[in-house]
Amino acid sequence: MTPREALFDAADVAPALPVCDHYSGVEARMRKSLELQGELGPVFDVTLDCEDGAPVGGEAEHAQLCAELVMSAANRFGRVGARVHPVDHPSFERDVDTLVRRAGARLAYLMVPKPRGLADVQRAVDQIDHFIRIHGHGRDIPVHVLVETHGALCEVGAIAAHPRIESVSFGLMDFVSAHRGAIPASAMSAEGQFTHPLVLRAKLEIAAACHAHAKVPSHCVVTEFKDLRALSAAATRACREFGYTRMWSIHPDQVRTIVEAFAPSAAETDLAIEILRAAQAAQWAPIRHRDTLHDRASYRYFWQVVERARRTGQPLPAEVRQAWFDGAAA
Repeated sequence: MTPREALFDAADVAPALPVCDHYSGVEARMRKSLELQGELGPVFDVTLDCEDGAPVGGEAEHAQLCAELVMSAANRFGRVGARVHPVDHPSFERDVDTLVRRAGARLAYLMVPKPRGLADVQRAVDQIDHFIRIHGHGRDIPVHVLVETHGALCEVGAIAAHPRIESVSFGLMDFVSAHRGAIPASAMSAEGQFTHPLVLRAKLEIAAACHAHAKVPSHCVVTEFKDLRALSAAATRACREFGYTRMWSIHPDQVRTIVEAFAPSAAETDLAIEILRAAQAAQWAPIRHRDTLHDRASYRYFWQVVERARRTGQPLPAEVRQAWFDGAAA
C-alpha cells in the first residue's frame, strides 16, 4: 500500500497538476512552448490561448490551430489545455465546439475566464459537457476557472465546490481594473500584489476555497518577466505563505524559475522520505523521529512534499519511485 492509499480518502486528494501553467497565444510562441515542454518534461502545463491570443476576426481559425497543436506529436505528455473566450462572448460556443470535437481526446483541460459568478461557471460547464456528449467523447474534460470579477470572488467557495472544476486561478490584472481606479497600478507589480489588502484578500479567499474542496489554487502572473529575482520571490511567497500549489507563466523564461520556487528543497524531501519510511514500517502508527512525534496528520503533509518533489522533477531514490509511484496511481 502506497502512502497515498494508506493516508487519504479519494475525496481528500487534490488533482496532481504540474506546479506551473504557461500561457501562450501566438502560433510561433505556442510551438516554442511545446518544444520547451518536450525539453523539460511535464513539470509545467501549456495553455494555448484562444482568448487573448486570437486576432479579432480570426477566432475560429485560431481555435482550429489550437486543436491541431493539442493533437500533434508536439504534445508529448498530454499536458496541453486551452483557454476559451468568456461564456458570454460570441466565440465561446464555437471555441468549445472546435476544441472538443477536434481535440477532446487529448485536451488536458479547458480554462474559462471572467465568470461573473457561479451561474456563469455552470453555464460554461453545461456547454462543455453538451459538446462532449454530442461528439462522443468518453471522458470529462477538466474545467479550470479564472476568478477576476467581484461576483466570482464573492462565490468562489461555491465555484471551487463544483464537481467539474479542477483548478481555480486568480486573474490579478482584471481584478485590479475592476476596482475602477480604487486600487493603484502598483498593486499589479511583483511586489505590490503582496501588499495591497484587497488583492491579498482575493488571493487568500481563492486559496482557502480551493483547499476546502480539494481543488488546485493557481497563482496569478508576474508581468516583470525579465526580473527573475522578483519572480522567484513572488513564486516563493505564493507557495510558502499563500497556499498556492500552481502558478501562471507568461514568458518561457519564467517557467524554470516558477518550478524551482515551488519545488521542495533536497533536505525537505529527504526528511519526508525518512519519516514516511519509518511510518510505513510502523504500519502508520505514531512514531518518534529525531525526538519529534509524528502521526497520520504529519504523514499526510510529508507525503505531499514527496509528491511535489516528483511533480517538479526532483530526483527521488529509485526504491522510492518503484515502491510508491511506479505502477501506482500518483
